[in-house]
This record gives sequence, C-alpha cells and structure tokens, in this order.
Amino acid sequence: MQKSLVFIVSVFFFWGFVAASNDILIPVFKEHLQLEQWQSQMIAFAFYVAYTLGSLGYLLLNSIRKRDLIAEIGFGKALSIGLWVSALGTLLFIPAANNGSFALLLAGLIVVGIGFSLQQTVANPLTIRLGTPETGSQRLSLAGGINNLGTTLGPLLLSFAIFGGAGGDAAPEMDIAAVKIPYVILGAFFVLFGLIFWRKDMGRPEPEAVAGSETAEVSANGGSLFSQPQVWMGMLAIFLYVGVEVSTASNLPEYLKIYHDVPLSQMAPYISLFWASLMIGRWTAASGALGLTGNSRQLARWGLPLVAFGIFLGVNSLSGYEVSSFLPYLGIIGLLILADWAVKGNPAKQLLLYSGLGAVATLLGMYAGGIFSVFAFLAVGLFCSTLWPCIFTLAIAGMGARTSQVSNALIMMIMGGGFVSVLQGWLGSEEMLGIRDSYWIGVACFAYLAFYAFRMMGILKQKGIALEQAAGGVH
Repeated sequence: MQKSLVFIVSVFFFWGFVAASNDILIPVFKEHLQLEQWQSQMIAFAFYVAYTLGSLGYLLLNSIRKRDLIAEIGFGKALSIGLWVSALGTLLFIPAANNGSFALLLAGLIVVGIGFSLQQTVANPLTIRLGTPETGSQRLSLAGGINNLGTTLGPLLLSFAIFGGAGGDAAPEMDIAAVKIPYVILGAFFVLFGLIFWRKDMGRPEPEAVAGSETAEVSANGGSLFSQPQVWMGMLAIFLYVGVEVSTASNLPEYLKIYHDVPLSQMAPYISLFWASLMIGRWTAASGALGLTGNSRQLARWGLPLVAFGIFLGVNSLSGYEVSSFLPYLGIIGLLILADWAVKGNPAKQLLLYSGLGAVATLLGMYAGGIFSVFAFLAVGLFCSTLWPCIFTLAIAGMGARTSQVSNALIMMIMGGGFVSVLQGWLGSEEMLGIRDSYWIGVACFAYLAFYAFRMMGILKQKGIALEQAAGGVH
C-alpha cells in the first residue's frame, strides 16, 4: 500500500506544477500579446473549465456504455488513460510557443486539464482508501503537500526557461518560444507514469459505486443525491474554494506590478511562495499521517512547515533570487501552526477558522501598506492549504456506495478556478474596481466557505456522524 501511495502522490506533483505555472503564463502572454487583464485570465479559465468538460465527458461515456469505465478497467488503467490524454495536450505547447499562439496555448491547457480530471476522479478517493479510514484525509493532505512541491517549483522552472535566470537590475529578454521546454519534459513523465500505472493493479470501486447506477443516482431516502445540501453545498464550496485560491494567485502579478513595481522577470518567487504556502499548510496538517504522538507529534507540527519554507528559500536562492526579504513571513507561518493546533483535527472547525483567517488576510492585502500587504496576499495560500481535504471529506461523509459519484461531482466544480479568475480580472480593470478592490471577490468566497463549515456541523450532527469520523481527522 505504501508503495502505491508513493506513485499516487507523484501524480499530485504533476497537477501542481501545471496549475502554478499558469500564473507565469498569464503575465507573459498578457505582455507579449497586449491582452486585457480579463483576457489573460482565459488561461486559468481554459485550464480549470477543462476539469468540468472531462467530468461531463466521463459521465456521458458511462451513460452511453451503461457501465462505469473506472469500475471496468480499474483505478490503475484509468489513471494511465488520464496521464496519456494530458501528454497529448503538452504536445500542443510546441506550436503554441513557436508561434506565440494564444489559441493553441488554451487548447493545450484544455486537453491537459481534461486528462487531469480523470486523474483526480481516481486519485482523490484512492488516496483515502490506501490505508486506514482514520487517517484518510491525512493522506490527502500529504498528497496535497506533494502537489504544492510542484506548485513551488513550476513557476521557477518556467520563469527560468522564459527569462534564462533571475536577471538583475536590467530586465532580461523574454523568450516566449522556450515555454514549450518544461511542458514537453512534463509530457514525457506523463507517458512514463502512464506505463507504470497500466501495469499496476490498484483495485476497483465497489460495484454499488458505479457512476450512473440506480444506487448511485438515488439516495437512501429516495431523493436525488444532488438534492442533499451536504452535496450541492459542497459542490459550491469546491467551486468557490478553487476560485479564491486560483484568482488570488493569477491576479497577483498585476497587483505586484501596479502597487509594488515588481518587474515581470522578478515575479516568480512571489508566485512560488504563494503556492509554497499551500505546501507549508498541508505539510503541517499531514504531520498526523506519520503516526507520531506526544512530543514527536509537536516536533513534526512545527518542523515540517519550517522544512517546507526552507525548500522555498533554497530553490529560489539556487535560482538566483534574493530571499532574505521573505524571512519575516515566518511570523505568519507561526500563526498557521497555532491555528492547526487549535482545531484539533475537526474538519468543520478547521474550514471555519481558516476561511475567517483567509478573509482577514485578503482584507489586509487590500488595505495594509508596504511588504506586509504582499505577505497578507501570500498568506491566503496558507489558509487555503487544507480547505480541499476539509470540504472533500465533509461532502462525502456517510455517502457509502455513492462516494464515487459525489467525488466526480466535486472534481467537476474545479471549474471555479476559471470563472472566478475571469470575473476578478474583469472587475480588476481600471474602468471597474481596479485590481486591488477586485479582491473583494475573495472575501465573498471565504464568507461562503465559513457558512458551509457552520452548516455542515448541523447536518452531520443530525445524521449522527461524528466530525472526526467524517474526516478521519485532517491532521
């Protein structure tokens, strides 16, 4: 099981690499093609809406064939197909980069995202299954931490390919044709890991969980599964969570440019730290998955986030960026660790507290001054870090044989990353709110997430499901 988990979390790394690299592609293509802010956000829109297209395609395929693809061929082969679809998408980056074609770039991201959709439909519930139920979401947090190792490295490697290094006082020349290099290499890894999973038996869903079956479509009380507040509110929560996470990062370069005069060639470490913040938070939460207790548990709770921050400092320093100015960020990391200790493994309480802290961080980013405002926006990544496992495990709690269908529905809502980013980009134009006040979108997203957490406390209590039982603890 442990060996299988290693292979699974490697796939999480790929997702993070591509997702965070988009935040470099956005300002690069915006400047190269003279796009409006909302137009540049179409990069995020295409990538995240592709998840919905992939999920709908999966449901349509199952409906036509009258049987579930994953249940028929198994988790391993389904992952392989998803990886190979994404590999095809990376090939489109070659003509997109050579010709500076925005349309081909978007097409490539859509194909990559469709492959990711199938991968996520398999990998999220499978990660929870690979071990004891009590530590299920802890493994999901651990996988999320590996995902954010990819998000930390992605912007740096793509920026290095485009600009050739950290530069200096003089802005380096931008080589947009070099965009293809990291993606072609990534495509080769997709093919390789696809071959590995094709040969690996990782089991199948239970027969009752087949998408499109009567059991999956109808709840125990005879009503539609999606009429249950736990499900449809969870879907909206995923939509807004991914939305606030992605839009905060994808609009950050424009904010840094306007309010802090950060040149395009120097934005990579800021984007890297935003996504590294998710790694820091997830490594903090995942410390419980190590099976430690007492002083060892506390040492891991404080030590793992510091190691994650050290990785950020190390890779950025090796890339030639000045990192000493980021050291005060340790104070905010300390606040996160205390928050992690305070929730004591309760997913609803963690979702409630972190959503509140995320809203406060966004407000401080908008209206505080100097570097503190930048740190506040970056801290949104810290407080978004464990919202996915919290929402995911709360939404599927007690669903039994219908878990796979709910999982696919939640994956479908990743499209929020595209819609919210474009909406904020449109509001961020000078004719509308401006880039700073456009972040009120993020405050609204966090407000709903806090409401969902509060509502789920009542729903699960009514169903007789203990919160710790629902998530297995998010530590």
